[in-house]
Order: sequence, then C-alpha cells, then structure tokens
Amino acid sequence: MQTVKFGEISAVAFDIDGTLYRDFGFRIRVWPYIVAHCKFFIKYGKVRKQLREKDFYEDFNLAQAQMVAEAMGCSAEKAQAMLEKNVYIGLRKYYARLNACKGALKLICRLKDAGVKIAVLSDFPPEQKGDIWGIKEKCDLVLGSEQTGCLKPSPYVYKILEEKLETPAEKILYVGNHHRYDVEGSKKAGMKAAWIITPFMAVRKIKSTLADITFSKYSQLENILFEKN
Repeated sequence: MQTVKFGEISAVAFDIDGTLYRDFGFRIRVWPYIVAHCKFFIKYGKVRKQLREKDFYEDFNLAQAQMVAEAMGCSAEKAQAMLEKNVYIGLRKYYARLNACKGALKLICRLKDAGVKIAVLSDFPPEQKGDIWGIKEKCDLVLGSEQTGCLKPSPYVYKILEEKLETPAEKILYVGNHHRYDVEGSKKAGMKAAWIITPFMAVRKIKSTLADITFSKYSQLENILFEKN
C-alpha cells in the first residue's frame, strides 16, 4: 500500500465549488439565470455575507429565510419558498452539466487506496451536485455547512468536520479555493491547508504564505502528497 508522505495526513477534506470543479465555466452558464432573477440574487448575496458574520445559528434555514424576508420585504414563508425555488432547486441543473477538475477523482481514489479518509464540506447542500461527479461514493463524510448551523470560516464548522471524521485536526488536510473561507478557516482550526488557484494565478506565480500547499493542478497536489522519500 502506498502511503501519504505529507505530514502524516489521515484525512483530506475538499470544498466543492471552485475546488472540485472550476467555477469560471459555471458562472458563464448560470449568468442568464442569475440575470433573470437579479433582484433576488443581489439581496441573497448580501444575506450570505451577513450570515458569515456570526459563528453559529441554532436554526440556519430559519435565520436565512428571515434575513431574506427582511431584504425582500416579504414573509419568512415566502422567502423560504424563493430560496428553495431559486437556489436549491433552480441551480441544480447547472451543476449537472459540469465536470470535475482533471485529476481530482484520480487523486481521491489514490488517497482511498492509501487508507486516507475522504470528506467534502460545502457551504451549500452537497446533494445539489448529485453524486459530485463520481466523488461522493468515495467519501467517508459528505457535509453541508448549512446543515451544521454555520458557514465557513466559522471555527465550528471545522470542529464538526474534525469530530465527524474522528481525526485530530492536525492530521486533516483541507483543500479549497477561497483563501479566507477555506485556507484561513481551516488553519485557525489547526488543520493543514491546500489552496487551489486558477491557471491565471499560477502564471503570475501567486502563492499563499499561510497555506501549506499552493497548487493549480491536481497532478501537482498528488505529487506533493505522494512524494517519494
């Protein structure tokens, strides 16, 4: 059995959006839909930022619906219906047309063969992406941070990830594309962090001073994690 060389990693957790797939193509495809519902999505975007200002909500869905209701000037019930229709159901078909990043599934399969636990942690319901391009069946844990009552970079969401994986934080590598939410959040929780950057950023040789690994291709991350002695 091959072993992971990087810092004795026992588990690797992945963000989904912009990490397991490149979000540039998604944004192009979804743009007409967003424009068609622009008033809602402008308000919704502001609400999501507000939701990140608090570490934990006893009832996340209720809190979100109430904030959207206030922003839209409607009842919480109507706001919840709009969230379901426009976000959770409305966006689902656009994810079905996406492909995972080249080499992502290959790396995950190799990590599983090496005895490493695999998880995904998304700020949106993972089930919105179906089988996550064949990755879901390889996962030991699939977690939506909305289900936990908190959004990244709340320390609680990473604590829940650690507890459910039954793995010490220092033995978990978190892979994400958003520096504040994914890198800063996981590092504050005591985990290792890998930051996936765009090809354009790679050409400019951008590198995080906080992340343990900065990479633009999954083949690069694979080479680092399975580095030969």
